[in-house]
Amino acid sequence: MNAMADEAGGDVLDEAWFAARAGAGVQGLKAYDPGHDLVAFRRRFAGSAGGQALVELGSNENPYGPSDAARAAILDQLQAIHRYPDPLGGDLKRALAARHGVAPERILLGNGSHELLMLLGQVFAGPGLDVVFARHAFAVFALATQAAGASMRIAEPLPRDAAMPLGHDLDALAAAITADTRLLYVANPNNPTGTWFGADALAAFLARVPREVIVVVDEAYAEMADAPDYASALGLLDAHPNVVVTRTFSKAYGLAGLRCGYLIGASGLVAVMERLRESFNVNGLALAACEAALGDEAHLRSACARNAEQRDGLSRALRERGLEVFPSQTNFVLVGFGRDAAPIERALTDRGVILRPMGGYGLPDCLRISVGNPDENRRLLAALDEVLA
Repeated sequence: MNAMADEAGGDVLDEAWFAARAGAGVQGLKAYDPGHDLVAFRRRFAGSAGGQALVELGSNENPYGPSDAARAAILDQLQAIHRYPDPLGGDLKRALAARHGVAPERILLGNGSHELLMLLGQVFAGPGLDVVFARHAFAVFALATQAAGASMRIAEPLPRDAAMPLGHDLDALAAAITADTRLLYVANPNNPTGTWFGADALAAFLARVPREVIVVVDEAYAEMADAPDYASALGLLDAHPNVVVTRTFSKAYGLAGLRCGYLIGASGLVAVMERLRESFNVNGLALAACEAALGDEAHLRSACARNAEQRDGLSRALRERGLEVFPSQTNFVLVGFGRDAAPIERALTDRGVILRPMGGYGLPDCLRISVGNPDENRRLLAALDEVLA
């Protein structure tokens, strides 16, 4: 037996012992990498640099926060925190249904879209089946596939010198489908590259995908996309009942701390997924805040407009410093440094600026930079100038 002895002399079964007894899909998994221990960094930099806080630009959060209506809803809901939340999430579903023009039974709520992406793999993939997604796509696609015990079929992205560098190559994704493929994940816009594909390209791609393959379009950043050719896949759901869209309140709505996402698809797909959804998977504070946030369209438009302005300004400033800045329709930019970016990232961290390393995504020369508010972006650029000097 592979075990270690603890200080009291008893046997302690180690990670390898338990991993050997886990399911086949879990044995090959690595835990999701959040990038940094932010709580530890906040403590480290508390009160440093003349009282300036840590510049947190590694998690694609909304620096402008949620609407006042959402904050008020949270405070009001605190009075009922001793009660279980609505297990059906009925009010939020109805608000989402009205927003998107769909029936409530076509909506599934999740503890962030992360949970829903994992649940899709759990329900529709498994040993002997394939899941298709692009290289440099959202890390959860691979996690969901491996956890289900399915095989990954990874399509290479567009080349780095393409008009949409490292973006999804929809032709390669279609070619990767086999008779054993049950799920295909795409992200539009994509994390971590920030790239996107247009409405016409999406429609042409979906026409090539067999009806037996469930296409998951992750639109976590859709509210921020303002490119003329961009369009959500929501308008194609009726023509393609095998398509499902996932979204989140963590980004544009500024509610990352409450963890709430949703899925829109065929009512039959939602009904099957409900069989495995955890009871009370969305907490009462999140249900109330997200419903209120949906009603504050002005705040959403303001946050997205400010993000776009700062994203464009930050991208220009980075290019002026000779860096490779990938096109983005999100609240972050992927930046290439032309060399191993790990020492640069560490030096910035020492200065209290947190960015997202990209080695785990197969892009060791890149860092992902969340778009902050004007002061955060100014402090980032000042620190970057010191490091690159």
